[in-house]
Amino acid sequence: MAEVKKSAPGGGAPAQRAGSGGWTRFVTARPRLTLLVALVLTALAVLAGGGVADRMGSGGWEDPAAESTYATEALARQFPGSQPNLILLVDAGAAGADAPAVAAQARKLAERLDSEPGVDGVGSYWSTGSPALRSEDGRKAVIAARIAGEEKDAAAVLDRIAPAYRGTHGPVEVSLGGGLAVRHEMQTVIQEDLLRAELIALPLTLVLLVMVFGSAVAALLPLGVGIVAILGTNAVLRGITEFTDVSVFAQNLTTALGLGLAIDYALFVVRRYREELATGADAYTAVRATLRTAGRTVLFSALTVAVSLAAMLVFPQYFLRSFAYAGIAVVLLAATAALTLLPAAFVLLGDRVNALDLRRLLRRGRASGRKADGGEGAGGEGDGGEADGGEGAGWGRAAALVMRRAPVFAVLTTAGLVLLGLPFLGVRFGTADDRQLPATASSRVVQDQLRDGFPGDPGGGITVLAEGAATPAQYADYRERIAGLDGVARADGPVTAGGGRAYFTVVPDGEAVGPDAQRTVTELRAEPAPFDTSVTGQAAVLVDSKDALAERLPWAAAVIVLVTLLLVFLLTGSVLIPVQAVVLNALSLTAMFGAVVWVFQDGHLAGFLGFTPTGDIETTLPVLMFCVAFGLSMDYGVFLLSRVKEEYDRTGEHEHSVRFGLRHTGGLITAAAVILAVVMVAIGTSRVTNTKMLGLGVALAVLMDAMVVRSLLVPAVMKLTGRLTWWAPGPLRRFHDRFGISESDAHNPGPTPDVEEVPEKRREMTSLRP
Repeated sequence: MAEVKKSAPGGGAPAQRAGSGGWTRFVTARPRLTLLVALVLTALAVLAGGGVADRMGSGGWEDPAAESTYATEALARQFPGSQPNLILLVDAGAAGADAPAVAAQARKLAERLDSEPGVDGVGSYWSTGSPALRSEDGRKAVIAARIAGEEKDAAAVLDRIAPAYRGTHGPVEVSLGGGLAVRHEMQTVIQEDLLRAELIALPLTLVLLVMVFGSAVAALLPLGVGIVAILGTNAVLRGITEFTDVSVFAQNLTTALGLGLAIDYALFVVRRYREELATGADAYTAVRATLRTAGRTVLFSALTVAVSLAAMLVFPQYFLRSFAYAGIAVVLLAATAALTLLPAAFVLLGDRVNALDLRRLLRRGRASGRKADGGEGAGGEGDGGEADGGEGAGWGRAAALVMRRAPVFAVLTTAGLVLLGLPFLGVRFGTADDRQLPATASSRVVQDQLRDGFPGDPGGGITVLAEGAATPAQYADYRERIAGLDGVARADGPVTAGGGRAYFTVVPDGEAVGPDAQRTVTELRAEPAPFDTSVTGQAAVLVDSKDALAERLPWAAAVIVLVTLLLVFLLTGSVLIPVQAVVLNALSLTAMFGAVVWVFQDGHLAGFLGFTPTGDIETTLPVLMFCVAFGLSMDYGVFLLSRVKEEYDRTGEHEHSVRFGLRHTGGLITAAAVILAVVMVAIGTSRVTNTKMLGLGVALAVLMDAMVVRSLLVPAVMKLTGRLTWWAPGPLRRFHDRFGISESDAHNPGPTPDVEEVPEKRREMTSLRP
């Protein structure tokens, strides 16, 4: 190995800087000032992003332009009692709900609740006598109300009044439930879980980084980039909340991608910088080479991930759009921090980036052992060739083995991935409810009692809004017709108001949002009436959400696929590699989708993981998981392909370039995937089922992509396609020559395609050892 030149931290000869590119000069001219500005901006981000979770919402699954949304809003204005979002469950114990003292206390509570500012539509079992509002055992009954206003305003009202109603009141015990209480408690649980996930992920990540780099100094750099990205994104989200709704769930993605991608990018940049130092380069030369190679790859990778996440902007639900806001911000901030702060730190540290090497003693021990056995020999770290025992040699040998048996590995790996994805064929889509919360959550306890102990759902069902003049006979005829529909247990109403407005309540057979209830929504909408009708309720919201997703999904997929094809073509100049990238990325996600259905829908491992299976998957989750996991897979794909392309440009030898690329990125990609998986698993420890599903599912997808697709399937497929891998028609090749992206320091095309082997001397020169 060439002797490493010592470079004075923070300094360097002007001649060394003269040849640097514009960005290199910008980030290294005043490294201390660069880091100081970053520190100040991070401190401001902490102040700007403080309390961002309190401004976020916990809903966002509805399509704002849907019929159900219109009906819900109209009913909330005109008939607030028809859309209760707050339930007071009154438990009278052995005395029973009909005891005089219990009834008197319940009426007093209802009157007091009705006088609260911001509370409308108060009704109760004691005022209506409805059997649906009393439990089947007669011990409990319900006071229902609606807290008006936007989600954050309604939550503030709930915070204000809840302590006065929760607890013991004379002969009764009162618990709070309803949709608003569930969402509010879910938001609190998510914030607590996110803090715990960060406390788990940060120290584990630091330990893994030390294991990867050996150097404690090098390990701290990626962690610093991740923290900057997370804090910066929180500030961005705080600003976005001033203009639109943002889901509190998006904070989980901010933490996961902030740490995961920042560490990915920093790993790639730090690794390349250390490689350049190992060749004898000084700090400025190493930074320049790093930014012109790994820096371009990081920028390119960030763009591909951002595009995958941006595809969620085509959907109308703010739940999905929130993840696009958070994801795009954290990806761009992570890349910016990696390409700004790291070069400045490199200039100040020089070769001290390798300081505090915790593996040095182990390496010395092995070296002493080899000398005692008669010297290092050819298997030492002398030339760094693929056949030696140097770092990454195992990946080179693995790639050679896979390519020797390419058809076998390609068929078996593809078949295995498809088999793992088969459970997804039985997916059933539903909507999130209180069972997302742990069984001990107070609002979940109330909803469980309502679901199991009452003859109907006091806060659910299907509601039909009728608008237009009608006679009592017409109302009665319509009610009789909808009561006779298949799947309808009971139809009540109409409840009328002035101006030709009324509503009917329809109780479906079976589950409130099951397939039968969804079919009933469709039949109600098709039922003719002498007035305008709009259908809402949980089942109607689910039907409209599924329709909105189905309508926009092809557009989102087209955005992801077309932009991915273009970006990978600009990187490689090949027509076939972009197609391979899309297909293999999709294959890498099959295990995730199969596991989601097998575990979270069908309930396998529910006891071990601590969640309540509902028999379906929330409709938006697969879309979110696809966009996130596809983007991360492209991230790793770009890392590998960029190194393969760099070597192919230099040598023109296809198989050698694939082995070289896997040798120099296999360990890096695996380390990055393991670290990201640790972060996602920490997110997956959440007590909220959807967050658990997101964290554990994406962790599985990342590991499958790095350890199976990139290690086995990619080299096997590239072997099978051979030199055709790099083919492009003349017009596209000329387009790439003009607009394409090259990671090489200098454009040095390899031999013509008919050259079969790389000269041995050149092979040795290009097998760089980190």
